[in-house]
Parts: sequence; structure tokens; C-alpha cells
Amino acid sequence: MEELSVKSKIIKSVYFSQEDGRLRICFKNGEERLFEGVPSSEAHAMTAAASPGHYYLDRIRTRFRRLAA
Repeated sequence: MEELSVKSKIIKSVYFSQEDGRLRICFKNGEERLFEGVPSSEAHAMTAAASPGHYYLDRIRTRFRRLAA
């Protein structure tokens, strides 16, 4: 997994795997979320968004399958 640079009030770090479309989001409160089937374009759009947290809530959380931790 490659770490993507992100500046966010709620997201600490983001990791993305080109090979399988897995997106791991680490939040500042210590929680982590892992999603699969995420296109590279969506992962990069989230990290570049004016508000990555809002982008996650609106475009990632409800659209892609979350894997159990």
C-alpha cells in the first residue's frame, strides 16, 4: 500500500493499493476503515478535496464495500 498525502481535520493518514483497490483510512481518533474496489481516481480525489472528511462521508463510506477489521 502506498501512503497518500492528506490534510484533514479528522483523517490522519490514507493508504491505497493500486493492485486491488483497497483504501485504508486512519482517523485522528484512532479508528481505521478499510474499503475494497475503490478506483484510484476516487482515492486521489478524496485526498485532494477541499474537505477530505466530507468527501469520505459523501463519496466513499456509502459507495464502497467496507472490510471487517
